[in-house]
Amino acid sequence: MIMDLLENSQRYQALNSGFAKGFEFLNQPNLGDLPAGRHEIDGERVYALVVKDHGKNREEGLLETHNNYIDIQYVHGGKDDLGWKPKSSCPAPMTPYDPENDAELFKDGPDTWLATGPGAFAIFFPQDAHMPMISSGDLHKVVVKVAVDQG
Repeated sequence: MIMDLLENSQRYQALNSGFAKGFEFLNQPNLGDLPAGRHEIDGERVYALVVKDHGKNREEGLLETHNNYIDIQYVHGGKDDLGWKPKSSCPAPMTPYDPENDAELFKDGPDTWLATGPGAFAIFFPQDAHMPMISSGDLHKVVVKVAVDQG
């Protein structure tokens, strides 16, 4: 897991060949004007999900992991209290892995909470269980999905 400000995104581009395209998308000047939903960046290799929704409380949240994608979760507006825990510390999944949605859900609580405000991002790798969208207010986020295997 990595947490930083978007202005420092160039430091992480070497970690995965899809990160450069993802961060270029996040740095576009009209990012805030994009409608909610999926936005293509590089086909199935890199795409973005724009989310504009009211947050949920910690009790409603579930930890999630992804096998095939790395999440770059960028907060454009609001404050997201992102939960984190190593997947290896989540003993039993709540649901079996769903390959169609590339998601596995866990009832476990996070070990750490990351107060993430506008201009900040967190990168979650497959080994990172994370709980997004935890907020008492409205959130405007962009989640860039980067394929683990850029082939």
